[in-house]
Amino acid sequence: MKKLLFVASLALISAFGFAQNNPKPSPATEVKAKLENGAEISIKYGQPSLKGRTPGKDVEPMLNKIWRAGANDATVFETSKDLKINGNTLPAGKYALFLLQKESGATVIFNKIWKQWGAFQYKEAEDALRVEAKLATNSESAEKLIYSISGNGMVQILWGNLNFGFTVE
Repeated sequence: MKKLLFVASLALISAFGFAQNNPKPSPATEVKAKLENGAEISIKYGQPSLKGRTPGKDVEPMLNKIWRAGANDATVFETSKDLKINGNTLPAGKYALFLLQKESGATVIFNKIWKQWGAFQYKEAEDALRVEAKLATNSESAEKLIYSISGNGMVQILWGNLNFGFTVE
């Protein structure tokens, strides 16, 4: 019996160690910036890879459906000060960031319930702000979902050949 417990324990420890060495398919990633107005912003998201899939066809974002703008937990947008997002006020705090892609553009949604899995519990009544994003297509495809924040406050979301953008100040 002791040998059986020892072998089972060893197998469990080995499996746990193997799981720790395997990278997650959509690892947690964060991008940060300090804006000219002194506000510090961060965007935390799960970073999926396309793996041969096409956004809008095989993988999100799908037209007219709320997307967590990442993988796993909802993407979290945090600011240390009140901001203007495309000219609209967003109070300091933490928000879930969602995207709603439409035929000719996209809506960026800042939702008050920042701690949630995906977009499964999303409620429009909890939105703090909705702004329109610019949507462009790139000639080159981004294999991994990438967020960037430029020094002038331009936030870009690159995924496949899609490029969503909005400004923060």
